[in-house]
Amino acid sequence: MRMRITTFILLFLVTTSAMAQDLDYPDFRSKKDNFSKINDQALRSDIACFALAGIDESIGKPQLQTVPVTDNRPNYMKFGNDKIQVMIKTGFFMPTKHKLQFSEKHLVKIDGKPYYGGIYGEQPRTTIESVTVLVGTDTVSIPATAYNDLYEPKFSFNENGATRSRNGVYLSNDKHTFYIYMLNIDNGGAEYTWVIRDKQFIRRVVDVGFLTK
Repeated sequence: MRMRITTFILLFLVTTSAMAQDLDYPDFRSKKDNFSKINDQALRSDIACFALAGIDESIGKPQLQTVPVTDNRPNYMKFGNDKIQVMIKTGFFMPTKHKLQFSEKHLVKIDGKPYYGGIYGEQPRTTIESVTVLVGTDTVSIPATAYNDLYEPKFSFNENGATRSRNGVYLSNDKHTFYIYMLNIDNGGAEYTWVIRDKQFIRRVVDVGFLTK
């Protein structure tokens, strides 16, 4: 079910800085996949309709249509209609299966790459195991590199004692593009978007730390 951006989050974004947290150890995270780096104006306009990193550009934009949630369990979330089927599956981070690189006591790279989500410098707890997409009878291949450095995915959050979710599959008005979106408001915020156009994975959009005080 499509959720509106809550008043709490709106006020929090307006009154806090989007600057990254100052660290006393190296930060290798690239900004190339940030919302602010999107040059495709149609894509940027669409993503601003739902992504918190694009909230400054969302004013006056209509909501995009969504694909409904069909199942939500602790380790997966499914969306589906008569044309599109999406499943996001999560798992637990197993440090013994990864090469961990530290700067003194701070974790800065996993398997030779910087990582996103959770608290940078600390070991993540959960992973994105897979993102499975069907359009009609065709499988859309989502490469593991589009999600295997993204951690701490969340299917929901608590607001005033109620369970909410902003995760969704959003449909572009051009009928050719849709967006798979995940939001975690913990630890400064992390949101992940995968862009599918004409049954092809196009790119990802990754923003972290945009709720940092």
